[in-house]
Amino acid sequence: MRPLAGIRVLDLTRVVSGPFCTMLLGDLGAEIIKIEEPEHGDDSRAFGPPFTGGESAYFLSVNRNKRSCAINLKKPQGVELVRKLAMRCDVVIDNFRPGTTDRLGLAYADLRRDNPALISCAITGFGAEGVDANRPGYDLIIQGESGIMDITGDPHGLPTKIGTSIADLVTGQFASQAILAALVERARTGQGKHVDIAMLDCMASLLTFNAGIYFTTGQSPKRRGNAHPTIAPYETFRAADGWLNIGVANDKFWQLFCQVLERPDLGADPRYARASERVSRRGELVPIIADIIAAQPRRYWIAALTRAGVPCGDIRSVAEVCEAEQLTGRGMIVEMAHPTAGTVKNILSPFRFGGDDGGDGDAARHLAAPLLGEHTAAVLAEHLDIGPYEVRALEALGVIRCHQAETAHG
Repeated sequence: MRPLAGIRVLDLTRVVSGPFCTMLLGDLGAEIIKIEEPEHGDDSRAFGPPFTGGESAYFLSVNRNKRSCAINLKKPQGVELVRKLAMRCDVVIDNFRPGTTDRLGLAYADLRRDNPALISCAITGFGAEGVDANRPGYDLIIQGESGIMDITGDPHGLPTKIGTSIADLVTGQFASQAILAALVERARTGQGKHVDIAMLDCMASLLTFNAGIYFTTGQSPKRRGNAHPTIAPYETFRAADGWLNIGVANDKFWQLFCQVLERPDLGADPRYARASERVSRRGELVPIIADIIAAQPRRYWIAALTRAGVPCGDIRSVAEVCEAEQLTGRGMIVEMAHPTAGTVKNILSPFRFGGDDGGDGDAARHLAAPLLGEHTAAVLAEHLDIGPYEVRALEALGVIRCHQAETAHG
């Protein structure tokens, strides 16, 4: 039994931040009822190419372990179905703009009045209040607004977004953490509460030492490419046949590093003895190191530095990571059967608990992302006691959508 077995989540989210949050909860064992717009479903179902079996690879990557229930929230009957489902859930989560749930007739206060133990979570771009509250919040926009892009990229080039949807993903992680904390509190008090998660808040919190530099000096940190503002050498170097990362994070590693470079003179040089001195003299020190590293291939340096205990690493492609023995050996790559896409592979959440096998046996506990409306009839039957006749009537009225395979099976 997984940690969140028995917890039911009503998922009104779409695209990335909310779906990533609910996928994390689903990986931990929660039942995730994903409410989707009946005609097109989650926006990310259309994000592509690539598609496989008619399904977007993007959608498949952040929606495993969920049941799709297609309900039209533009219909009063659809809103009433969702309201009734919320009465039978532990958590309801959305990533609408502020005020949308009120306009739909699904205000948090009303839902919690019907179900005092309900935990509600709203993910927005800028928060529920403030001058920017009503602005739409997409990952690219938040990366820029949060200061992250201003400190990312070549110092002589453009501000650069991080290569994954970091604002969405970090927000989903923070939202799942807050929901778990609210569940723990509810276990003590019996009462639910509302959680307000803003993407801007989440990304700004990642500034940590960069914000600390500003608060201490009054100066805003600038882009340094792959160099670290307070550690040197701690960056990317070109070897004879490609790139690698080297992280000389303290004075002990510096001495070991100089031994590997066969430059004991650098290790003995008082100008570079302490970390702060290496940072202040990085302009003269890094070119010396770069010339040495360029003389040998990556494998040489990674082997030599690893033997010496100096942190280093290759710069792998996504393909290399997905096939890496370290991940596959720990059961981090799961294969799941999908009705139209065949075998779907995902990288799992990094949770490990005592007793988990972490290997092939773990695959049986995970379900591939659902087809649109795949579980509509089943969810309504299980949780609202709505039978096949009423399901067909609701579908005829455009209130719900059932996947054809489910309808035929029913």
